[in-house]
Amino acid sequence: MKVVSSDIVISAVKPEQYPETTLPEFALAGRSNVGKSSFINKMLNRKGLARISSKPGKTQTLNFFLINEILHFVDVPGYGYAKVSKSERAAWGKMIETYFTTREQLRAAVLIVDLRHPPTSDDVMMYDFLKHYDIPCIIIATKADKIPRGKWQKHLKVTRETLDLDKNDHIVLFSSETGEGKDQAWAILESYM
Repeated sequence: MKVVSSDIVISAVKPEQYPETTLPEFALAGRSNVGKSSFINKMLNRKGLARISSKPGKTQTLNFFLINEILHFVDVPGYGYAKVSKSERAAWGKMIETYFTTREQLRAAVLIVDLRHPPTSDDVMMYDFLKHYDIPCIIIATKADKIPRGKWQKHLKVTRETLDLDKNDHIVLFSSETGEGKDQAWAILESYM
């Protein structure tokens, strides 16, 4: 997909704030600091649209990005960050669960994991949650540029096995530095539209 326009349209915390539209949506989930903002910026060819923070856990709302007037990316708060209070974490959990379980426009979840390391227990929990609700899942294994090309398949295998990846779910090797996997990711997203 050639992205010609992309803008953040709203930051929402409850359903009545979600955009009133029938456009397909893709929710981006991942632990804090995994590279969600970098993924969004690379996919949309924009340097600072999704803000990259040195402080993990910064996204505290559901951020809706309108792309080419035909779809939304929904950036959800990162999980697994320790410096957030239990009550805040519970509130985010409720907000995310409400979105994932009630939003009819949601076509698939994009779960972003770090290719360099096996998925964390939080990643596994998130993936299991999505599977429990029958939400199609696209795994983006990011930071591929930090691993020698010859080891990519080994790392992908660990990711697949750790998540116990459903054979219908896609996994994409990705680098927001080099653009590796960008076209493949768009092709998969478009297939869900």
